[in-house]
Order: sequence, then structure tokens, then C-alpha cells
Amino acid sequence: MKAFLKYREIWLAAAIIVLIGLISTRFPAFADPANLRQVFNDTSILMILALGQMVVILTRSIDLSMASNLCFTGMVVAMLNAAHPAIPIPLLIVIALVVGLVLGAINGLLVWRLNIPSIVVTLGTLTIYRGATFVLSGGAWVNADKMSPEFIGFQRAAFLGIPVLSWIAILVIALFFVVMTRTALGRSIYAIGVNPTASVYAGIDVGRTKFIVFCISGMIGGLSGYLWISRYVIASVEVANGYELNIIAACVIGGISIAGGIGSVGGAVLGALFLGIISNALPVIN
Repeated sequence: MKAFLKYREIWLAAAIIVLIGLISTRFPAFADPANLRQVFNDTSILMILALGQMVVILTRSIDLSMASNLCFTGMVVAMLNAAHPAIPIPLLIVIALVVGLVLGAINGLLVWRLNIPSIVVTLGTLTIYRGATFVLSGGAWVNADKMSPEFIGFQRAAFLGIPVLSWIAILVIALFFVVMTRTALGRSIYAIGVNPTASVYAGIDVGRTKFIVFCISGMIGGLSGYLWISRYVIASVEVANGYELNIIAACVIGGISIAGGIGSVGGAVLGALFLGIISNALPVIN
């Protein structure tokens, strides 16, 4: 199975290279390193979200509420910034992570303690979290003119010629790689996906592990909430509406099995990049 996964990742990487080559025949500048860095930056949020979804799917679960979590958390930090622009950006990011964690923990508790199927739980919270965004904002938008320059500019700032947003994505990718390949939690996640019953006999707390992965997914949704709003400089109840499908598509394209137990960090990243390249290429091809 590991060999199959490696081959799938190799084929997907090859497909991405071929895709870039084909696009370059119509738009030669697309393959320029500067443009490819921009494509990576544009896809960073999707890559981060795909990794959060990946750990959930690997345990034979799914989180349909990630985009709504992003929307709600993004509105929270946007309204905080509009009302109190002196709040440091690192503190806003911590707040986003905590809010996302709470939303993810709600999903995890319902799945763990009440044994409700994750698709049912997150389909419900998908609507609830987006509705909560409407209640919180009163249906109003937070536009760029209400956001502080620091709020907007943080993830756009460059370090070593690369935007901070890209560095955040690289850091998240590295963190997930270490967790999934070097920790007991990562091994437990894979084991549960392969055989939940055998995992119980092996001493793995299946319910608790599922709770943890939903918390991780929630924190990723929260982090992405700030990144999304600061990038597109608008917070509204319609933010990322339907984006959960893009997240799941990135995982599936990257070889993350919906049946659980099969998938990798590299696959999720490549799946997101594949979609990102297509998204960036469509305007220039047309």
C-alpha cells in the first residue's frame, strides 16, 4: 500500500509538471519561477485546509464544516480588528486558532461522545456556524477600509523574497509531516483508518483520537479564517461558501482514501497544488 501511495504521488507530481508544460505552450510566462511562486502562494490556504481535512478523512470521518469554521473565525478576527486595531496580529492569530479549536471540539465531542456519524454532525454545524456568522455580524460586511494596514499586510510581507503566507503553509506542511510520520498520534490516525476494531485491541482510544483530529481540523479552519480574510480583505457570511468541496477534492486527488487509512501529507499538498494550478491557469488560457 505504501508503494502504491508513493507511485500515486509520483504520477500526480508528473501530471502537475505536464500540466505546467501544456499551459506554458499557451502562456510561456506561466512557468517562470516568479509566477510559480505566486501560484504556490495563491494555493497556500487550500493546502493548509487540505491537511486539516486529511487527518479527519484518514480516521474514516469527514469534516464538512471547515469552510463555515473559516467564515465564522474570519468574521470574529475581522470585527475585532475593526473595533480594536491596536490588537497585535500574533494575538489575533492565536484568537483565530482558539475559536477554530472550539468549533472543531464541538464536532469532535458530538462524534466521540454521542457516536453520531461525522457526516451528519458536520453537515449540521456547516449550517450552524455560517448562521452564527450572520448573527454575529448582523449580516454586515467588514471591508478593507475597516481593517488595519497591519491586519492586511502581515501575510503579504516578504521574507527571503517569499510571502509570509507561503512560509506559514511551508511551516504547517512540515509540522503535519512530522506528526504523521514521527509521532504516536500519526500512527494511531493511520491505524484507526485501516482497522478501528484492531486499533481498540492495540490500546488506541479511537474516540479520543477522532476528537483530537477534529480539534486539529478546527484549528486549521481558524488559522485559515484569518489568512483568507486578510488576503481577500472582506469578511461576510458568504466567505468560502461551498469551499469545503474544494478541500475534499484536493484530498481525493492527492490520494487520501475516503475509506480511511490511506494518504499522506505530500499527496494532500500535491492535490491542492493541482487544483491551484488549474485555477490560476484558466484566466490566462481564456
